[in-house]
Amino acid sequence: MTTYSIAVIPGDGIGNEVVPEAQRVLQAASRIGGFSFDWTHYDWSCERFAKTGAMMPADGLDQIRDKDAIFLGAVGFPGVPDHVSLWGLLIPIRRSFHQYVNLRPVKLLAGVESPLKGREAGSIDFYVVRENNEGEYSSIGGRLYDGLEDELVMQQSIFTRRGCDRVMRYAFELAKGRKQHVTSATKSNGISHTMPYWDERFAAISKEYPGFTTDQYHIDILTAHFVRNPDWFDVVVASNLFGDILSDLGPAVVGSIGIAPGGNINPEKDYPSMFEPVHGSAPDIAGKGIANPIGQIWSGAMMLRHLGEEATAHAIEQAIEDVLARRDSLTRDLGGTAGTRELTDAIIGALPSSAV
Repeated sequence: MTTYSIAVIPGDGIGNEVVPEAQRVLQAASRIGGFSFDWTHYDWSCERFAKTGAMMPADGLDQIRDKDAIFLGAVGFPGVPDHVSLWGLLIPIRRSFHQYVNLRPVKLLAGVESPLKGREAGSIDFYVVRENNEGEYSSIGGRLYDGLEDELVMQQSIFTRRGCDRVMRYAFELAKGRKQHVTSATKSNGISHTMPYWDERFAAISKEYPGFTTDQYHIDILTAHFVRNPDWFDVVVASNLFGDILSDLGPAVVGSIGIAPGGNINPEKDYPSMFEPVHGSAPDIAGKGIANPIGQIWSGAMMLRHLGEEATAHAIEQAIEDVLARRDSLTRDLGGTAGTRELTDAIIGALPSSAV
């Protein structure tokens, strides 16, 4: 029996509630594939930062380097600035482990009402592939004349050929098994160096995939098309900043960020990949037992697919869809009255009988 070694980082707020529930689903579903888990828990969080001055220990990356995957909850809590929690935990993991793809599916499921008029289940179904290691999110820059009238702040964007090409190739490879259509997000009419270069690399990589269709839109009109014409898209590839924006807008147009999953992927599997929901730590509802666990559970399914457990991943996703379509065990954000555990129980109950 294969045993997967998983680093579990519940993080802050509702992460401490939805991560254990997602683990229950993964444990139940593992019987389908005949594998098991070896979970190792880490208290890396804003609470740890408040106590020790660090989100994780100095040797934290070495502690999880040899894991098969990382299962992350939500990070962030009042009193700890967001840039501290991000740069103290998530970004070091993403960059040290070459998780250069941030992958987020956008799919309208039965039982979830889109804010877009007249959209039916299945009519919106695409992926956002975000460059996850460079681009606009660099730490290169600084302040000059701090606190004076002439104060100046500068931050550099970094685009490399290697970084652009590899994330674009990933997007095209993902589209191979879909509609073979890839959209690029750009802003080359206003950002005069990095974005024209991004466009050049997209054109070059597109030539490696004859028979595919492509298009590109400036980020401003692209956000409008996400709302007005979401059925146009199959796989959307974007830089770090633009992908960050689009991968939150996408789940919003299909009705709920609370169910949206995400993965930080090292495609070569030289390092562990990390899986986390799109939603935040929601400190306002933490501890009440009402948080929606679906984003975390679906992220777990993405983790299994990355590990090669396709059938089990599909079974979990189908169970999620079945429970959403029934609408009798939903949490308050989806219009129901169930709690976190009740919704999880319903998803476990919807798994194939061999898993329960």
